[in-house]
Amino acid sequence: MEYTVHHRTATVDGLEVFYREAGDPGAPTVVLLHGFPTSSHMFRALIPALADRFHVIAPDHIGFGRSAMPALQDFPYTFDALADVTEGLLRQLGVDRFAMYVQDYGAPIGWRLALRSPGRITAIVTQNGNAYEQGLVPSFWKDVFAYGEHPGPDTEAPVRTALTLEGVRWQYLTGVPDPSLVSPDTWAHDLALLDRPGNDRIQLKLFRDYLTNVALYPKVHQYFRDTQVPLLAVWGANDPIFGPAGAEAFRQDLPGAQVRLLDTGHFALESHLGAVAGAMRDFLDRALG
Repeated sequence: MEYTVHHRTATVDGLEVFYREAGDPGAPTVVLLHGFPTSSHMFRALIPALADRFHVIAPDHIGFGRSAMPALQDFPYTFDALADVTEGLLRQLGVDRFAMYVQDYGAPIGWRLALRSPGRITAIVTQNGNAYEQGLVPSFWKDVFAYGEHPGPDTEAPVRTALTLEGVRWQYLTGVPDPSLVSPDTWAHDLALLDRPGNDRIQLKLFRDYLTNVALYPKVHQYFRDTQVPLLAVWGANDPIFGPAGAEAFRQDLPGAQVRLLDTGHFALESHLGAVAGAMRDFLDRALG
């Protein structure tokens, strides 16, 4: 059976926010929060795989995808600000309680939503969405942290590689045993949006702000301990950005967390859609009753 996916736009605090929506609004809501450098486009196949059972919402963050991309002087481009817009969208749509799928940048945005209103979060699926320092692969993060701590031409140059064709393609293909499973349309789509005039400065601003996410980890761990929120970590074990130790670490504060490691990389949906969707459906059916 086919499920219709709607492509909508809402205005939140004067900014246009693009989002994809499918499923019965009366069903349990699952919010899909994408990472860098992509958009809700990464969920294009997952949404129909969930829509028979759940109400699915997948927004594009400000500066990404088809959402607004205001100039640096008109929007702060911090993870706090991205969470503010996401929270505003969900309240405008009347979504009071929801499960969330977080990946990459979607994780620090999702953690902020949970810290602000713990009772709203019914369950969490994290797919290479990090919350522990054990998950930070040093060979990748040393350049990001150097730039965040001491921004300047010397530290900026290494992180700018993430904005190039080679850098984006590397994220999609590294750790994937069969690269032919990953469509080249993925990185072509992302790169076209990254290449918009001024977007490089926006992404660099978010790179500098990433240190705030690591500083937030202790509060996130306390949230886990206090709520024992149901959590599934379904993780590309070969990810060169967020390693599998980051998935296992959730059990430190959530002993009941489910951890499933997949033989793939950062964007697990591109090669292991069936495994991720199946694990999600089973987990959410149990967690949401």
